[in-house]
Amino acid sequence: MTHDVAGTESELREAAIRSLRKKRDFRTHLLAYFLVNGLLIVIWAVTGAGFFWPLFPLAGWGIAVAFNAWDVYGRRPITEEDIQREQARLRG
Repeated sequence: MTHDVAGTESELREAAIRSLRKKRDFRTHLLAYFLVNGLLIVIWAVTGAGFFWPLFPLAGWGIAVAFNAWDVYGRRPITEEDIQREQARLRG
């Protein structure tokens, strides 16, 4: 039997609002990532296109975007079953 921690309509509504905000914020984060890194690539190309130094912000920030995506789309909610299992584990 798996029940989400968000049980009442009010809690479910709050959870839905949090989820929608996280999705909206992620889309904003992704847009900023592409715009800023696109600008860095343009700067790199215009200034001689030597060593591809935009690789560093692309990779570093890309890791942050991946973690943000996992938080928004990959993390499952804690269920009552999860809580019961953890309580049993802590009891020994």
